[in-house]
Amino acid sequence: MASKASSPATEIEVGDRDVRISNPDRVYFPARGETKLDLVNYYLSVGPGILNALRERPTMLHRFPKGIGGGDKVHQKRIPQGAPPWVETVRLTFPRWNRTADELCPTELAQIIWAVQMSTVEFHPWNSRRADVEKPDEWRIDLDPGPDCPWSRVQRVVPVVHEVLDELGATGWPKTSGGKGIHVYVRIKPEWGFKDVRRAALAFAREVERRMPDDVTTTWWRKDRDPADLFIDYNQNARDHTIAAAYSVRGNPIGTVSAPIRWDEVDDVEPDDFTIATMPARFGDLGDLHAGIDDAVFEIDQLVEWAERDERAGAEGPAEPDD
Repeated sequence: MASKASSPATEIEVGDRDVRISNPDRVYFPARGETKLDLVNYYLSVGPGILNALRERPTMLHRFPKGIGGGDKVHQKRIPQGAPPWVETVRLTFPRWNRTADELCPTELAQIIWAVQMSTVEFHPWNSRRADVEKPDEWRIDLDPGPDCPWSRVQRVVPVVHEVLDELGATGWPKTSGGKGIHVYVRIKPEWGFKDVRRAALAFAREVERRMPDDVTTTWWRKDRDPADLFIDYNQNARDHTIAAAYSVRGNPIGTVSAPIRWDEVDDVEPDDFTIATMPARFGDLGDLHAGIDDAVFEIDQLVEWAERDERAGAEGPAEPDD
């Protein structure tokens, strides 16, 4: 992928597309001074990984038109105006507001780079694909530390998550959140709706909580949680709830990355180890650690049975998330 300058903009060749990058020297990440063009080059360096994470998924864009700290962040469902005809979308419906939105639905890397040109820093995909947006094919385990929860507690819980997944026969694909947590993704058959996937996710979270009651909570309301606990946020599997994709940069001054990791790395990594400055070399050495996710499909039937068992015993179903 070559680049050619045509001041003040730059054209980037991505596959058989040319993507024009305006304001390439605008500083996006103030801690080290990385620019918009640095962000483009980061996404090019992890191209197969970010495309694998976003392919065929409705993707909300978190845009920073003036860089990090330079103005408000824009959460954009509808694709920005001026998209070239080769940028693909999927139409989503939002019955509560009687509205629709045509969201970016990446199928090639050039579409992702075009979104970066439109000032996108973070990519937040749905956990379903456009073939049937109402049937998730990805179960997301979000280990979300409270404000007083130390990283060491997150590290202590991850092996138990792995243990329960192994007992179920499910393959989990961990990554840092780009913040202070860990996400684990499991590819599932797209046979259940969002409500049942949420029920399954809550049943799994309760099993981890039973094994680590001093560390983990599934209490939904923040005011009722111990701020030192690790919350397993099952509602990240709700319809139109999204979290940063694998390889997505996060909108903070150092440009952290939601980075795929191996299970055996958990004890040794720190949240800020993975940034747009460090990830290109890591990706060059290791490739996409989530490359095999589509080949490890899990059926959630047993988790749905766990949910039914818990509900028969008096447990409540998943709390309804805020819109």
